[in-house]
Amino acid sequence: MKRLTLTRFMIEEQRRSGLLRPELRLLIETVARACKSISHAVGKGALGEVLGNLATENVQGEVQKKLDVIANELLLEANEWGGHLAAMASEEMETIHRIPSRYPKGEYLLLFDPIDGSSNIDVDLSVGTIFSVLTAPADASGREITEQDFMQPGSRQVAAGYAIYGPQTLLVLTLGTGVYEFTLDREVGSWQMTDGPMRLSEGTCEFAINMARHQQWSPAIRRYIDERLAGEDGPCGKDYNMRWTASMVADVHRILKRGGIFLYPADHRTSGKARLRLMYEANPMALLIEQAGGAANNGLERILDVEPQGLHERVGVILGDKKEVEAVAAYGLELREIAHS
Repeated sequence: MKRLTLTRFMIEEQRRSGLLRPELRLLIETVARACKSISHAVGKGALGEVLGNLATENVQGEVQKKLDVIANELLLEANEWGGHLAAMASEEMETIHRIPSRYPKGEYLLLFDPIDGSSNIDVDLSVGTIFSVLTAPADASGREITEQDFMQPGSRQVAAGYAIYGPQTLLVLTLGTGVYEFTLDREVGSWQMTDGPMRLSEGTCEFAINMARHQQWSPAIRRYIDERLAGEDGPCGKDYNMRWTASMVADVHRILKRGGIFLYPADHRTSGKARLRLMYEANPMALLIEQAGGAANNGLERILDVEPQGLHERVGVILGDKKEVEAVAAYGLELREIAHS
């Protein structure tokens, strides 16, 4: 069976819709090449001396894994010289990375989480890379790019995706016209389409949540989970399965492939403290899920409508099956109405 390669898919999309600019296509191809290199490093593991921690912390105060830094450098080096970008931002860096003056500059802004789920690296579980593409403001061409130029809601993303490094290396991508999956053929080095346009299955009785944070959940989240754990004898009248891999990429990919809901809500006990980053994780995943027919909110509003206040802003995330996401929101609204009545 002859499959579409990533390059041919994007060229045909460029011809079909007229919306995909050549510069964006080349940028996505560059990101995909960097993901191949990261996949190779992940596959080497201890043989490539990429496991373990460094004696450094990222801007979030988290101890960095060796692979966090390696993947970050691979993405920076691959993308800074191509002429498609005005600047980049990474979860691993405190501020933005402007394109060096010796290279031509483009109109796009690239954001990425170089290694999502890095706690899984040393135990050989799936990790991934998440990326998001924005267009720089129209007035940015004649001046230096600033952090403020990145402060755009997720609805303005022109592309988003992730690579997942598991039994196979996959690239899942949206250009705003559906969600498509590509598998890396390691023998020839090409990305070949293996699924798409992907549609999120409805009615799957499965949720992904970190049960260790039960005491931090809001009453609405606790009610939602408790009712589903009650199984056939509970108000839902059916059994639910729980899955959790501590890698957002792996959990969201499972939901895209077979349905369900992912929840990483803000901490109800500490003034809404959240864990996932709006710009590097929540926005690109929300766009992918919505493009596949699902929904994504932060417990109060649609994630893609949130106006960012900082590069490393964090938000609660509830995404997946539209009806399940709506159920969580309805529980929250009901409890708020009771509290204010």
